[in-house]
Amino acid sequence: MELWGHLLPDVLPQHIRIRNWASERSPLLPLASQWSFTRPYGSDASLVIVIVGLRRSSRYKWAPQVPFNPRRLSFFAVTSVRAMANSNLTGPSGGDSLTQSAEMNAQFDRGDIAWIYSAAVFVWIMIPGIGMLYAGLARRHHSLALVWQSLISVCVVTFQWFFWGYSLTFSHSAGPFIGDLANFGSKGVLAQPSVGSTLIPDILFYLFQLVFSCATAMIMIGGAMERGRLIPSAIFIFIWTTIVYDPIACWTWNSSGWLFKLGSLDFAGGGPVHMSSGAGALAYALVLGKRTMPLEDGKRVPRHKPSNVFLVVLGTVLLWFGWFGFNGGSALNASLRAIYAGVNTNLAAACGAMTFCALDVLRHKKRWSMVGLCCGAVAGLVGITPASGYVPIYFAVPVGVITGCTTHLALDLKDILRIDDGLDVFALHGIGGLTGNILTGLFAADYITALDGYSSIPGGWLNGNYVQLAYQLAGCAAILSYSFVVTAVLLLVMDRIPGLRLRVSAEEEEGGLDALEIGEAIMEYGMAEVLEAGTRRLNEEKEGQDEKNGKSSTEKET
Repeated sequence: MELWGHLLPDVLPQHIRIRNWASERSPLLPLASQWSFTRPYGSDASLVIVIVGLRRSSRYKWAPQVPFNPRRLSFFAVTSVRAMANSNLTGPSGGDSLTQSAEMNAQFDRGDIAWIYSAAVFVWIMIPGIGMLYAGLARRHHSLALVWQSLISVCVVTFQWFFWGYSLTFSHSAGPFIGDLANFGSKGVLAQPSVGSTLIPDILFYLFQLVFSCATAMIMIGGAMERGRLIPSAIFIFIWTTIVYDPIACWTWNSSGWLFKLGSLDFAGGGPVHMSSGAGALAYALVLGKRTMPLEDGKRVPRHKPSNVFLVVLGTVLLWFGWFGFNGGSALNASLRAIYAGVNTNLAAACGAMTFCALDVLRHKKRWSMVGLCCGAVAGLVGITPASGYVPIYFAVPVGVITGCTTHLALDLKDILRIDDGLDVFALHGIGGLTGNILTGLFAADYITALDGYSSIPGGWLNGNYVQLAYQLAGCAAILSYSFVVTAVLLLVMDRIPGLRLRVSAEEEEGGLDALEIGEAIMEYGMAEVLEAGTRRLNEEKEGQDEKNGKSSTEKET
């Protein structure tokens, strides 16, 4: 492909023509290396190739005489490229520090930086939200342990990400399966354009992806509910993120990853976050075995009522709020695509909540359930995660509804498989992520993807790209099987190491992890008993009043 035309210094925007367009209907521009901007700028064509080549993570498709705006590609003007050629983007290296800092900041849009930083903060809020949701669903004397695990997962994964996690996932010289240690100890992570998007620097992409890793680890740890020892679980989180999460994220989001090159679509983490954590939680529950609770009639795994529905609601609210940053921030710039992803996220959550709640009533003849409404919202959020930046808004409705149905039906899997997944992590996240990834292959549209101003995909079935579904299924199969098998093997090995026994004894389980491992309670038991007694008294008074009203009605009829 030949590019020709004249670039005028300090004139924006400009037009670049593609010679012999008839033979180059949809050319893919060359994906130059991240350091290609240090090459000589002797001709206009080489300058254009260098600038667009920095965008390694996107597939380009230009139309004839499209506007060329270097600022949108991280440069304020053509003349600034020469200054950038001599700057060190991995950190100051002597000389005029103010000039170097100005050069490093000049290449990025402040609006993009502000939005992605805010989105990272939104996602951080989700992590204790997961802990609160789990705590409300668990039995009272195990609740605080789950909140503790939500914060310890932040601590452990933050260190792991600094130590080598980011390098293994998003190093610029990564292989198709995992990165290298070029950024070991976060070395050189500063202002170089990131692997995910050259519109934001490495250090910002580092922070945004860090909170994704923390959230994934906390979702997965739900498989150890009420019977997993805390310190071994913290050690396992470090190993699991290194051996399971980091490779899967590299496959999916690093431009060198094999799933990325294959063409599998995953906007915000249906595979790396939800399917990997869901399969990992299922393996964790399988290795630990069932809890010692008595079984209900017709059930093969223990069941119990949530200990604190308010905590369930609070956790769901934090998750729903944080998901606007989770999905919207995955556009990696402040664009219409980011807003579109947020709108799709909210709509799918609402449809998933209503569907799940209605199925509770229809399938189990229950009254309306607050817990069911919350679980349905989470299911809808999980389902739209891989699709939010790809599908038109009217397809967010079927994504939410279908995911609500598949996850509700998947609740029965724990009885079928006889695996005590008490928090239904596999049903909500594993099956929810699988459903969302498949629907992405059906409903993805090229014109939605282009709303960020630089990305291009052939679309899914909506655009007649029928092979996309095969790519999605390949990614789902690889992620689910890899996460489940590797997680199970890691746990079995750890359980045989002295001092790393995974499970508490039956007596310790009955006493509760809060008293055994932490020595504190999520609520003072005396106050909890007072509240329970008050609730019983109110229920008795209500039943008595109902009986009295019933007798009065009978007397009147007589």
